[in-house]
Amino acid sequence: MYSRENFTDDEAAKLRPYFTNLDQPIFALTNLPEVVKGALFARYSRSDKSLRRLFLDEFVPDLDLSGDLSVDATVGLRRAEELYDRVFLEYGDDSVAQLGGVHLACEQSSNLLTKILEWGRLAAYLEQSTRYIPYDSRVDGRYRYYRPREVLTARHGARYVADMDALFDTYREMLPTLDDWARKRYPKDNATSDFVYKQTIKAKACDSVRGMLPASTLSNVGIYGTGQAFESMLLRMKAHPLPESRAYADDMLAELRKVIPSFLTRVDRPDRGGAWINYLQSNASQTEEIVRRVFGARDAERASAPDVSPQVRLLDFDPAGEDRVLAAIAFSSTDKSESELLRTVQTLSADDRSRLMSAYVGDRSNRRHKPGRAFERTTYRFEVVGDYGAFRDLQRHRMLTIEWQPLTPHLGYDIPEAVAEAGVTTTFEKALERSANLYSTLQPEHPIEAGYAVSLAFRVRYVMQMNAREAMHMLELRSAPQGHPAYRSVVQQMHRQIADIAGHRLIAAAMQHVDHEVYELERLASEGAAERRRLNAI
Repeated sequence: MYSRENFTDDEAAKLRPYFTNLDQPIFALTNLPEVVKGALFARYSRSDKSLRRLFLDEFVPDLDLSGDLSVDATVGLRRAEELYDRVFLEYGDDSVAQLGGVHLACEQSSNLLTKILEWGRLAAYLEQSTRYIPYDSRVDGRYRYYRPREVLTARHGARYVADMDALFDTYREMLPTLDDWARKRYPKDNATSDFVYKQTIKAKACDSVRGMLPASTLSNVGIYGTGQAFESMLLRMKAHPLPESRAYADDMLAELRKVIPSFLTRVDRPDRGGAWINYLQSNASQTEEIVRRVFGARDAERASAPDVSPQVRLLDFDPAGEDRVLAAIAFSSTDKSESELLRTVQTLSADDRSRLMSAYVGDRSNRRHKPGRAFERTTYRFEVVGDYGAFRDLQRHRMLTIEWQPLTPHLGYDIPEAVAEAGVTTTFEKALERSANLYSTLQPEHPIEAGYAVSLAFRVRYVMQMNAREAMHMLELRSAPQGHPAYRSVVQQMHRQIADIAGHRLIAAAMQHVDHEVYELERLASEGAAERRRLNAI
């Protein structure tokens, strides 16, 4: 099912001490300094190489790893495992499982699976980006998309492969067209280096055509998590209806047990993990059944009438939320109850309210300077209808509540301005029509796997609920000039609605680094800054 990497004997010898296997797409990192693991995962997201190949090509030459060969990682392991078994299993102290962590590489996972992997709040994730890595090449003669066994062995298997190949063929043909268009549209100036210009144009071209890529497109995800985080992740994956998720969880468990076996003993025990999985599956099934009976089945014919609701809609907020934030600001500096403080806040003049907020927010010289937890006192709930590509980026903000509906072609799509300007709208639309037709063909017999066929340009509906502190973080980060236009538009609308609809103008004003400007070459300034940092470090 997965492509196998090939290494020379010398390469294998260099890799073996640091990776739990050399021939599978899931593997853990061992015997490496934490800073090396972090740097590897950081580089991972911008490279088309596998993690092991990246390690060989870019890290081994600069590292003195000879000392690690003498380290016996098994010293004390049995005693430690006995201790964990006694505390973890006999006494049920889950906090013990927070004390050991693993860097796990999860390669060749579909874009449907990556969203399942990244659901949990307790782990750190870094995903390969479709913005910087072109998907126009083949590995072992195959384009990089997931081939579900359930579909390939059924009557539409040949159709699935043919249509997927055609989508990737079109992507490969359009990529140089958009690259040429971008070079003509944005000619290089003397102040920009050749390297920065090339990287910026490449990102613009990839951004413009990534919407054709289907959700089956393979990605690499680097995960750092504690034993507790991985246990929760594996149980959730094993309960998921997507077969890829369940099979992948089994492979992950096998690798994780090579590193933190004691933390994962409950996962496949029938009375522990098995009962948990049954609980999750039963709840999901019963809920689905009742929702279908009360609210009706999903409409399979909506492709002819795409949703035309606003892209971003503020569903719920506290009209008194700003008062509550101001009272929370004052709380730790007084001896009064919060109810007393709230009554006082409601009598303050506009100037005093502004002074109090300004004092708490302070001089934020950059977006990383954030006020404290008083901003967690009020929340906002948004409904968003936007393309799946942008959703993938926003979904990774985990310190909030996010729920999404299944990916289908029924909500329509938007055509990127660059595609229209480059004169390839018809080609783009034909690719998405092929995607929608394949979905319709698969859906009756493979309702779960049909999502693989849907291109990233199609819209998905989701809700995001967050407190004002998390809103500040997400809106400022995702509106940065180098961000993709699709998700920049989403967070810009959220910011305006916090001010204009919720009426929380002081809170919105505190989000000083939300950028509402429009940039045509989004990555230019960021790539230039990165180059200056590299040169200064030499």
